[in-house]
Amino acid sequence: MKRNTGYIVIIIFLGIFFVISFSRQQKRVKQVLSENERLFNENRHLKQSLDLSSSTAQQIADRAEVRQREGSQGQFVDPRIYYRKNWKQFIAVTNSDYKTGFLGGIKNLDVIVKNQTEFVIDNVVVSVEYQRGNGDVFKTEQYTISDIGAKGTKSVRAADSRKGQKVVIKLISVTSQSMNFCWAVNKVADPVNPDPYKCTPDK
Repeated sequence: MKRNTGYIVIIIFLGIFFVISFSRQQKRVKQVLSENERLFNENRHLKQSLDLSSSTAQQIADRAEVRQREGSQGQFVDPRIYYRKNWKQFIAVTNSDYKTGFLGGIKNLDVIVKNQTEFVIDNVVVSVEYQRGNGDVFKTEQYTISDIGAKGTKSVRAADSRKGQKVVIKLISVTSQSMNFCWAVNKVADPVNPDPYKCTPDK
């Protein structure tokens, strides 16, 4: 009887030990995941800053080239044509910081469109891929952001996801009547056409 009691006490102590060890391990795992998320967000912000700096430098160089051509040729370059040909330097989509759950899931995600042209953008369609840790896509949502002012920024709140560790934002289409600009990801640019994203011919 005493021996059985001793076994029971040992089993109880072992159970308590395993529970405490498991709890400590879960806490460490949560801390590691939190730190990884923080580092991921910092790296994303750093990349966005570097991309913005590179884009700004390229814009300055392009504008200097345009001014040089204007001076040498005595011609006026239509800014709409310039923006249509170089739109990737002036129109960008990104995402805000967002929260990820301990076991996955994404909350508080904003999709942000930046318009650095001098024209209003009527509609921007973007896709949001919610990806698992291994890169598999859990689901994809589409959003339309409308009426982005010249030199302006506009955002829309994306749906929460019960699964996923990260998101990937992709441009689907951009339309601007004032810039006479129509671009879509599935629109094949004619290599012969010097201005393939013009919506309609000039009258």
